[in-house]
Amino acid sequence: MNMELRDVQRRVDAWISQFEEGYFSPQGMILRLTEELGELAREVNHQFGEKPKKPNEVPRSLAMELGDLLFVLVSMANALDIDLESTFVAVMDKFEHRDANRWTKKMPE
Repeated sequence: MNMELRDVQRRVDAWISQFEEGYFSPQGMILRLTEELGELAREVNHQFGEKPKKPNEVPRSLAMELGDLLFVLVSMANALDIDLESTFVAVMDKFEHRDANRWTKKMPE
């Protein structure tokens, strides 16, 4: 299923809106984001770093850990009324201009 960012934001909002508690506070979401980033970091360290999993540890999916981060980021954007599509366009414009010659470009094949 292909979704545009606005659709992602709407789907997250529809899910969260069904609960009385609604969105966490911005501070609460930063804590959630930190927690999810820690889980991703742990899995990356297990798969690519120097810290192998313990025999009793359940394997986790890097994709799902990234998905958890995305969910919290979208939740935070929704709670703060930030349109992620226009924000993403602005950020890419910044990178494409500011960093256009920062790294070595690949030669066309």
